[in-house]
Amino acid sequence: MSSLLNVNLLLVFVPLTLLARAAGLGDVAVFLAASLAIIPLAALVGHSTEAVAARLGPGLGGLINATLGNAAELIITFFALRQGLVELVKASVIGSILGNLLLVLGLSLLVGGLKNGTQQFDRRVASVNATLVILAFLALAIPTAFDEGLLTGSEGAGRELLFSEGIGIVMIVLYGLYLLYTFRTPKDTVGQDVQAEAHETHADQMPMNQALLLLAASTIGIVLMSESLVGTVEAVGKSLGLSEFFIGIIVVPLIGNVAEHLVAIQVAHKNRMDLSLGISLGSSLQIALFVAPVLVFMSLLFEKKLVLVFNTYEIIALATASIVATLVSQDGESNWLEGAMLLVVYVVFGFGFFLLPEAATHAAPHRSLLLPLIR
Repeated sequence: MSSLLNVNLLLVFVPLTLLARAAGLGDVAVFLAASLAIIPLAALVGHSTEAVAARLGPGLGGLINATLGNAAELIITFFALRQGLVELVKASVIGSILGNLLLVLGLSLLVGGLKNGTQQFDRRVASVNATLVILAFLALAIPTAFDEGLLTGSEGAGRELLFSEGIGIVMIVLYGLYLLYTFRTPKDTVGQDVQAEAHETHADQMPMNQALLLLAASTIGIVLMSESLVGTVEAVGKSLGLSEFFIGIIVVPLIGNVAEHLVAIQVAHKNRMDLSLGISLGSSLQIALFVAPVLVFMSLLFEKKLVLVFNTYEIIALATASIVATLVSQDGESNWLEGAMLLVVYVVFGFGFFLLPEAATHAAPHRSLLLPLIR
């Protein structure tokens, strides 16, 4: 609760963002203020969602929590799609997965290992999540590998979109099966720590009507701030020398998920690695298997359609993160060195993304390089 109160101090940037827009203080000022404002609003969405989930029980409550867990990012990407920033949206999907698998998991293992030494966690649960992470990578990579063939002929664009829609439906079904398995498996294995934490933190602290009111207010706040944020992305990129790709793959995921990241690190510090891994791996799965397909169907409302075709750099980064995170989580124990290794991988990719010119990220994927990755 104390960390939530500290983050809430950033709520002052909500009115400051509106004032900056009204006063015409410039795109950079609006972008920075909106970014800082979204952080506490996303935390409040998560806090109120967990409170509602705790009141509804583990079944329905868990489903609501899983569905609304990335509400902030969905709202941000909705406005980006409306602006036609499809490449930024795709980069933010990959960036969110990378952030959870490398940055969040890495910091959790590092902080938890330095505080508690070698930490133990449920190997069976971690193995299920890690296997799904690999499957999620394959599901996102396969449309890219098939894209060149699908685009052959006059109706190629239609086939490309149809394939992404079909893959999206399959991914959502797989995510539903994952949730069903999680909720119906005995509590001594999957989800015990998550349910205990939610109950411990929220069950006796927030009435249902107050939680719903907070959820509605914070969601409206994110809508307003996201509109301000996305509306300044292109101008800010030019002013600060940042590519749209870098903003999408590094900056946007950090803004939308920082509150959830802090929770994962805090519980690792408390030696609750099952919950910490559940947050980092579970959030990655939610982005890959639920948020990405939803964005495909959401883009049908706009002129520019989103297809699950990514550039080579995104696919290589996703493959690396999936494999490394799986290897780390397979043995049922962790230490600070493993966390440091994950962080090194994230920093290396971040540095590369920063140096990549914009033109390189919009180039057609090198399918000859992608095909070996999915075999």
